[in-house]
Amino acid sequence: MPVKFKKSYKFAFKSSVYITLFFTGSYFIYLFLDYPIGYYSIFILAFLIFVFSFFVLQYRVERFIYKRVKKIYDDVSLLENTSFKNQPITTDMATLTQEVQKFARDKKLEIETLKIREEYRREFLGNVSHELKTPLFTVQGYLLTLLDGAMDDKNIRKKYLQRAEKGVERLIYIVKDLDMISKLETGDINIDLTEFNIIELIENVFDLLEMRAAKKHISLTFDALYKKPILVLADRDKIQQVITNLVVNSIKYGKSGGTTEISIQELNNNKIIVRITDNGEGIEKKHIPRLFERFYRVDKSGSRSEGGSGLGLAIVKHIIESHQEKIYVESEFGIGSEFSFTLEKAK
Repeated sequence: MPVKFKKSYKFAFKSSVYITLFFTGSYFIYLFLDYPIGYYSIFILAFLIFVFSFFVLQYRVERFIYKRVKKIYDDVSLLENTSFKNQPITTDMATLTQEVQKFARDKKLEIETLKIREEYRREFLGNVSHELKTPLFTVQGYLLTLLDGAMDDKNIRKKYLQRAEKGVERLIYIVKDLDMISKLETGDINIDLTEFNIIELIENVFDLLEMRAAKKHISLTFDALYKKPILVLADRDKIQQVITNLVVNSIKYGKSGGTTEISIQELNNNKIIVRITDNGEGIEKKHIPRLFERFYRVDKSGSRSEGGSGLGLAIVKHIIESHQEKIYVESEFGIGSEFSFTLEKAK
């Protein structure tokens, strides 16, 4: 029955055999040549054995480590074979340890990122389902009531059809916002850059939302009297949507009798920053990193009663980023929030 050695023993055994054969062969060569053995000859022999042993061990150790490390790389798909072969394999275990530790850190980070994304995906799907399910069930409920006999009453029929229509409008609103944000994310929406007066645009938004703000006794104001126009280079319609979404949010979460104030400041010769500040509910710090996610809501219950698609801030972020600009948020819970974004000034 053949004796089976461990791979490490087999490696050491073969290396020892090679060195022994070389040493024995050298000794017999000296005997065969009948060459007198002196100190000089012993030195030469020792040197040759050392050189031979060094190359045997170095080559075999490299091959030994290379095969096993390559197998590890192949198993975990860390590197392609071609890129691996282009790198020298050494017996430096410190370097190997660093590579393994780096690989472990990278994989740990990748796994944690995947877990977070999976959690966001589940939450996103749940939110989408909820946002679509609520108006769908509302419409279905009113229509089923009408079909069950309420249609014969003219007053009830009209009232229920009007409520069903509102549910359909909400569905259309959500679908339109989903379509827009999908196009923004894939870059399918073109940005039509034009010069316009940002002051005039903000005044238009104030006019459109004046009645909505009045219902909550919220004042829409500028921080100062802007006598001169401030010209910017951007897509007018999309920037109007950005400001509208931010002002609507400030009204939705504002306190009765509060204010929503807009200020415009010059950052440098090429940029301005628009700030929308309110003294409403404010946002807890834990929510701020996720504010611009689709369907993410700070208040899971009350915010839905206020309406909206849950996509407003996500759309705002994508529009600003499509202009190659930045958006910022600062908030203190119970005191208020400030959303700000930069725009390029018209030359």
